[in-house]
Amino acid sequence: MRAAQVPEAGGDFEVVEKPIPDPGPDEVRVAVDACGVCFSDHYTKDGVYPGIDYPRTPGHEVAGHVDAVGEDVTTWEESQRVGVGWHGSHCFTCDPCRRGDFINCEEASVTGIHFDGGYAEYLTAPQEALAAIPDDLDAVDAAPLLCAGVTTYNAIRNTGARPGDLVAIQGIGGLGHLGLQYAHRAGFETVALSRGTDKRDLAFDLGADHFVDTDAEDPADALGEMGGARVILGTAPSSDAIESVVGGLGPNGQLVVVGVPGDGVEVSIQALVGGRNTVEGWASGTARDSQDALEFSALRDVTPMVEEFSLDEAADAYAAMLDGEVRFRSVVVP
Repeated sequence: MRAAQVPEAGGDFEVVEKPIPDPGPDEVRVAVDACGVCFSDHYTKDGVYPGIDYPRTPGHEVAGHVDAVGEDVTTWEESQRVGVGWHGSHCFTCDPCRRGDFINCEEASVTGIHFDGGYAEYLTAPQEALAAIPDDLDAVDAAPLLCAGVTTYNAIRNTGARPGDLVAIQGIGGLGHLGLQYAHRAGFETVALSRGTDKRDLAFDLGADHFVDTDAEDPADALGEMGGARVILGTAPSSDAIESVVGGLGPNGQLVVVGVPGDGVEVSIQALVGGRNTVEGWASGTARDSQDALEFSALRDVTPMVEEFSLDEAADAYAAMLDGEVRFRSVVVP
């Protein structure tokens, strides 16, 4: 098979031929139909994540179908359409796992970091890492939903917001353009917060009820005039942008950050205490969460905006993502 791998931390992508892997007893071999390119792939590319064995193939937004199963696998069958996301496995025995909190497993593995990911024609993954893909969801559309999709969908659905509440999406990019669709289709009064007006029309097309140009007006004041947000989903990895919206929370409001900035964020504790508000982060989700996101996306026609690249163009797909030249998700199609 062919795979795009990183030979060493900080090395350039190289497309190589290597043996098709055999699944272990509890593993499934997936024939890759499409793999999304995520900013977190730089953990593998640049060796940021500790303990990576090289060479390593990145990719944790994998849409494909079952090609073979290990002898102890009973849940999955050949030809089933499946996806593999960030959460690659859990141990089932640590304290978080015993409480059903698999995303916080003390021994969790990550697809494309602890084992080879989806910039390839095949990969093997633990059976608990797989999510079923609905038949009417295209593989190229499904791939980004296995990280960007589940992250935004899962973050919003785990807040205290109810249909009709004001929910703001800060940043209309790779994460935000999906978060905006999920918020609209879940029945929230939805606000798009974006710098400039370039994405104004797109935001309304995606379901925004309101648009705030954060270059022209203070986003916290704008949200305050609307009564304050029950939830703000922070998708743009900018400390300044995150700090600027805290004051726009309404009573019992939640600022949920999914876009991780490189610098710290300063927040007024008085502002949080006064409104009984919170600032929190959200991890992506387990395979079951991914399947929920895929099923909801198929049900309510949530579709990522993508640009396709061949496996030979994996380096270009990664560079386009990193430089923000793609609108909004790069997808590698082997």
